[in-house]
Amino acid sequence: MVCKIDREFRLLVADDDPGFRETVTDFLHPHYETIAVGSGEEAIEVVERRTIHLVLMDVHMHVLNGVDTVRIVRSIRDELPCILITSDFSEGIVESARDEGAYAVLRKPPQRRHLLHTITSALEECYGDLFDQSRDVPKN
Repeated sequence: MVCKIDREFRLLVADDDPGFRETVTDFLHPHYETIAVGSGEEAIEVVERRTIHLVLMDVHMHVLNGVDTVRIVRSIRDELPCILITSDFSEGIVESARDEGAYAVLRKPPQRRHLLHTITSALEECYGDLFDQSRDVPKN
């Protein structure tokens, strides 16, 4: 479900593929404020300087991968929900991500409805009663 939001949530999208990063931010823009970066290192810098409510990132990025980035981000802000996306989906990646505190791991490319539902669920779980559950997720 897409929720009426009582406050603006700012999502950080980190992916080293500019095309995928742009597609995701364009899709999320009507629902959430987004900041997009191309690396795990940049994601950490943003989390240190800005108010971010959720991090959405690729697992396989240059230098610092998504699982390592989650570990560092969660050491900065333990309550910050992090969702990983990967085309190399495996139980090993899911287990490593969960061990570091990731909220979820999604297959890349995620179905739009599933992505939006996972983000909404993570935000609702982390930020509580800021939602009015009266609208449904768009079909696409």
